[in-house]
Amino acid sequence: MPRLAAVVFDFDGIILDSETPEFESHRRIHARCGASITIEEWCDQIGVWTEGHDERWSARLRERSTTAPDSAAYREERLRNFRELVPRDPMRGIRDLIDALTMAGIPMAVASTSPARWVVPAVESLGLRSAFGAIVTGDEVANRKPAPDVYLEAARRIDVDPTRSIAIEDSGPGVTAAKAAGMKTVAIPHWLTERHDVSAADLCVAHAGELTLARLIELV
Repeated sequence: MPRLAAVVFDFDGIILDSETPEFESHRRIHARCGASITIEEWCDQIGVWTEGHDERWSARLRERSTTAPDSAAYREERLRNFRELVPRDPMRGIRDLIDALTMAGIPMAVASTSPARWVVPAVESLGLRSAFGAIVTGDEVANRKPAPDVYLEAARRIDVDPTRSIAIEDSGPGVTAAKAAGMKTVAIPHWLTERHDVSAADLCVAHAGELTLARLIELV
C-alpha cells in the first residue's frame, strides 16, 4: 500500500469556523434593518470567491430596507460583528488531528480560496503556522476553487504527489477542486454547506474528531 504523502486542509469551515461568524455578521445588519438572509441563498456562495462580497450584500440590503447603511458603513459594521464573533480556537478535532499527523511525520499544507491577508494571520493566531509546510491562498493562483490550482500548488510547494495525498474540505466547490487535483478527499460538511453536493468525496464525516491517522491511510 502506498504511503500517505500529505494532508492538505481547506481553511474556512475546516480549520476555523469562520463561516458562521461571516454569515452572522451580515445577518445581524439585515435583521437590524428589518430584512433577512436565508441559509439557502447564503450557502450557494460558500467555497467560491467573488470580488465585492460586502458591497453585494450591502446593495441587496439597500434594495430591501430604507434604513440600510451606505456601503462603507455596512462594511465597517460587518467587520466589527465578525471580529466579535470569530472563534479563538480551531474546529472540533482539528488540533488533535494535526498533532497526530505531526507525530507521524506526515506533511501538511493549507489550500484556501480566501486571500492571504485573511488566511495567514488567522492560521498564526491559532498557533498552527509551524504545522504547515505551505499555505496557498486564492490570490496566489490563476484560478480559484472549484479549479484545482490551490491544491496542485500546495502539493508542489511541499513536494508531494497529489494522487497520494488527502484533502479535507467542507464545500461542494472545494471537493470538486481537490478531486480535480487527483487527491483523495474527506468532506466535513459545515452546517451552512449541508445543501452542497459532496458525494464525490471519498469519505464524509461529521467532524475532524472522527478522523484518525489509520483511517486516512486507508483512503490511499
